Amino acid sequence: MAIRRLAEEERLSGATVAGGFVFLAGQVADDATLDAEGQTADILRQIDALLAEAGTDKRALLQVQIILADIKDAPAMNRAWDAWLDPGAKPARMTIQAPLVNPSWRVEITGIALAPAG
Repeated sequence: MAIRRLAEEERLSGATVAGGFVFLAGQVADDATLDAEGQTADILRQIDALLAEAGTDKRALLQVQIILADIKDAPAMNRAWDAWLDPGAKPARMTIQAPLVNPSWRVEITGIALAPAG
């Protein structure tokens, strides 16, 4: 089975493509000084870039998990999410509160998308 690793870093790949799917690593904001809405928008731009590198886009997302450091940030996160979301291609989604590795991070997002055929 062929596995493509995208945006490789020291400890992980930003995404892996295998078996007809794109598996996103947990994405966090490049700019941790932003509020939850800004961090979410930053992360969603990163997800768009990873999916494009994999040959697909957000309409192929099947499932998304969102982790908030503080669940009170849900309305702010949802504003960025709603502005980004294709209303005709909503993935299954879960949102939870959990501590994140860097205390400046407010949001982390991961997910699974269909990879392009071929």
